[in-house]
Amino acid sequence: MSHRRGKVIIIVAPSGAGKSTLVKRLMDELSILRFSVSATTRQPRPGEIHGKEYYFLTLTDFNKKIEEGDFLEWEEFYGGKRYGTLRSDVENQLDKGYFCVLDIEVKGALNVKTIFKEDAVSIFIKPPSLEILRQRLENRGTESPESLKERLERAEMELQYESSFDFCVVNDDLETAYTQVKQILETFINAN
Repeated sequence: MSHRRGKVIIIVAPSGAGKSTLVKRLMDELSILRFSVSATTRQPRPGEIHGKEYYFLTLTDFNKKIEEGDFLEWEEFYGGKRYGTLRSDVENQLDKGYFCVLDIEVKGALNVKTIFKEDAVSIFIKPPSLEILRQRLENRGTESPESLKERLERAEMELQYESSFDFCVVNDDLETAYTQVKQILETFINAN
């Protein structure tokens, strides 16, 4: 029996909007999903395994892959660390019939959507307001005043792109947001 090729699921949210929690639960409940493992130039943290949490690449290797067009998208973050989505990693999952979940930034997401068109669904998860986002980030206690300001400015920029996404889900109440995202995904998966 030939299986259907999978499709791409793009989930984007400003930092602190609750994306990680939602994605983890979706992965637990929908067995057809596979998480796209990103490549990065940052050093592995203790316990992280190459190919599981990330593909750890040297800057030279990363740049070579950029030149060879191996990335669907890539981005450079604070401190010069680079992260990218390897086309081969995603294609591999799709060929096996899995739906590949990409947890990426706004610009990368729009790029991937352009590549896969109707074979991708893009979901933007947004906080109820920037004020609530600020509170959530402050409550995490992991932000310095500088990084808090940086994240909020970035969130403001990201929110300007929400209309470019197929769906926008407000994470005011986690249960409600989860139900909405799961419904969008089930519809997309079943329409395949």
